[in-house]
Amino acid sequence: MFTNYLKTAFRSLLKNKGFTALNVLGLTLGIATCLLIVFYVLDELSYDRYNEKADRIYRINNEIKFGGNENVYAASPAPAALAMKNDFPEVEQVVRLQGAGRIRVKKGSQYIQENHAVYADSSLFAVFTLPLIEGDAANALRDPHSVVITERTAKKYFNRTDVVGQTLLINDNEPYKITGVIKDLPVESHFRFDFFFAISDLSASREAAWLSNNFITYVVLKPGSDPARLEAKFPGFLRKYMGPQLQDVLHLTYEGFEKGGNYYHFSLFPLTKIHLQSNSVDDMAPNGNIEYIYIFSAIALFILLIACINFMNLSTARSANRAREVGVRKVLGSPRKFLVAQFLTESVLVTLGGAGLAVILAWALLPLFNTLSGKELTISYYLISRLLPILLVFVVIIGGLAGSYPAFFLSAFQPIDVLKGKLASGFKGGRLRSTLVVFQFAISFFLITSTLVVYQQIQYIQSRDLGYNRGHVLIVQNTGTLGSQAHAFKQEVKQLPGVENATLTGELPTAENGNWTSLFEDRGLDQRRAVHSQLWSVDEDYLGTLGMKIKSGRNFSKEMPTDSSAVIVNEAAAKMLSFANPLNQSLYAPADNLLKKINTYHIIGVIKDFNFQSLRKNVTPMALTLDEDRGALSVRIHAGANIPALMAQVEDKWKGLSPNQEFAYSFMKDDFDGLYRAEQRIGKIFLAFSSLAILIACLGLFGLVAYAAEQRTREIGIRKVLGAGIATIVRMLSRDFIKLVLLAILIASPLAWLAMHKWLQGFAYPVGISVWIFIVAGLIALVIAVLTLSFQTIRAAVANPAKSLKTE
Repeated sequence: MFTNYLKTAFRSLLKNKGFTALNVLGLTLGIATCLLIVFYVLDELSYDRYNEKADRIYRINNEIKFGGNENVYAASPAPAALAMKNDFPEVEQVVRLQGAGRIRVKKGSQYIQENHAVYADSSLFAVFTLPLIEGDAANALRDPHSVVITERTAKKYFNRTDVVGQTLLINDNEPYKITGVIKDLPVESHFRFDFFFAISDLSASREAAWLSNNFITYVVLKPGSDPARLEAKFPGFLRKYMGPQLQDVLHLTYEGFEKGGNYYHFSLFPLTKIHLQSNSVDDMAPNGNIEYIYIFSAIALFILLIACINFMNLSTARSANRAREVGVRKVLGSPRKFLVAQFLTESVLVTLGGAGLAVILAWALLPLFNTLSGKELTISYYLISRLLPILLVFVVIIGGLAGSYPAFFLSAFQPIDVLKGKLASGFKGGRLRSTLVVFQFAISFFLITSTLVVYQQIQYIQSRDLGYNRGHVLIVQNTGTLGSQAHAFKQEVKQLPGVENATLTGELPTAENGNWTSLFEDRGLDQRRAVHSQLWSVDEDYLGTLGMKIKSGRNFSKEMPTDSSAVIVNEAAAKMLSFANPLNQSLYAPADNLLKKINTYHIIGVIKDFNFQSLRKNVTPMALTLDEDRGALSVRIHAGANIPALMAQVEDKWKGLSPNQEFAYSFMKDDFDGLYRAEQRIGKIFLAFSSLAILIACLGLFGLVAYAAEQRTREIGIRKVLGAGIATIVRMLSRDFIKLVLLAILIASPLAWLAMHKWLQGFAYPVGISVWIFIVAGLIALVIAVLTLSFQTIRAAVANPAKSLKTE
């Protein structure tokens, strides 16, 4: 019997090739898109879960309010880790990490720049699952000047992995002994380093500096420990250890510190939430965003719904044409249960075919999707084994739902009524179908509007006045490797034709900066007269090279020896200071981690605010000092200069001073765009998915119009014979559908506004959602719908009425 159902189903589907093709294509596109999004979401949710103790590892977050600023830091004081292990029985193990920045590794006669290096405690391997290929996990990072490298790095420098005991020359030919080789870190890790240096090389790691936050600290809790109960002990813990230093430096008790409106809190942040939910200062690397997971999951659901609605709409529309078939079958003695089984079999077959093609299409599109999303996704056997059962359940559910109308409704008709033609078969009265069409186009309009808003926000970010000019600025990196010759390099570059100016410092608005300090208005370090601020070391050409504007006062000058203790503050800092006029006033800042030495600065100028953090954040206080920093050379280039030729000249100057050092560079505009690469990718993904959603919706609309025209073939013929023109016929067939699309736009507009308004709240400088966005989105949806309708309606309108009247 089942074989008979299959044969009959295949015959019916082949008889209606157009209907079958539309359904299979819509389901294939919808399911394939959904699968790609599921791959993306599962990958994002899998971060750091490779660690065997992932559910017990927490990072110590540091929530601070001081000097008018409130921030959450991923870093904590150096002595906090050991104190926690000693004081809290819940803590099984601790480890500290601190980024090593860019390092130079000697290979032969050349130095190679490496950007993924970190200092770590010897307990690293007791916290994180980092399998060693060579070396002893217990002792690998115990000794100073020891380093553990990844398998990839070992092959890069030695062409093999059995390199324990070998020496690497780092930076200024400083020897480091390789004590271990680990497997390459998974892509799904919130940090990905290639060099792990012993933290004992850092003197700051041994300082009892409770008021400085320099180390990322992780703790492993013992099985069964309650994180909330441990967090409840942190206030007393901080009073015990931080209180004495507050008394010593700020002459305040811990309670007095809090009474001043400030706070200093520790909290536990789960390891598995860092990638998607952490937006802390000093994060190890740019993270993802849980909001985008929700958004993409919703888009996947929407597109899947559109595809399923198409299938159900076309199935129910076509079912009316099969009423006579049902009548004949029942007259010939077919029981109702056999009719139900027949219709359901056809529906499940179509769904199964669409799902099978969708898996193939998703596999074929995966490389393109990886390029679009910046991922390295692969379809593994493990992934397929998890998704296949879900896909099969989906096939049964959707096939059952789509086939339920013809299966249970049509099979209940009395054959005599059907064969006498008493069953209405027109498109009118399809209230369910109309509702589903409205739902489809509401989703499509929602996605179109969202895409326009995302692109408008990205464009606003890229064109906004940031307070500095990022165009035509070349950044030569690692100029610190030139040593005392860095200044000579700067002067030589400034003399090149096409160069306007140059500044020598690594403190740049597009770089990762975390040099926070507290600036006090009195030497007694009164917390009520303090500003928590960034403190950057720059030279006298900094403002001119980057095009920053002085609001009052003056720039640094080499001609004034006192400028060695001068400071220039931004408008945000000036507003938070209590001075009526900040010029010539003094500021005091701690000079070391133990806060024993105080630096005195005098304010010589106020610059206009410039964005040195993500535009998701407001401009915070900033202070610039005239001090030595050889981190990078930023070169302002004339707009009309021959950039390739100038680049070659700059590289020649570099090679003349340091022939063995790698010449690395970037452009500030590209670095800035890199800060918002995630948003740019989101915009592209939105555009791709919106296009697919509209395409799938239009496939359904195309099919429905075709069936509406087919069911009204006789009416169209009679109208043409009576003198109706093509325009009249097209308007008659299109009018109902256009009304449904307009209703969809009306319903989706407020929902789209609410969703995008909430998304834009994540930016400190959001673009406004203007009415024209909804007008444009509505016009796009209408034009696409009209074009889809026009093909079928014009085809029906120009048909020969004589042939139309013969159809019945």
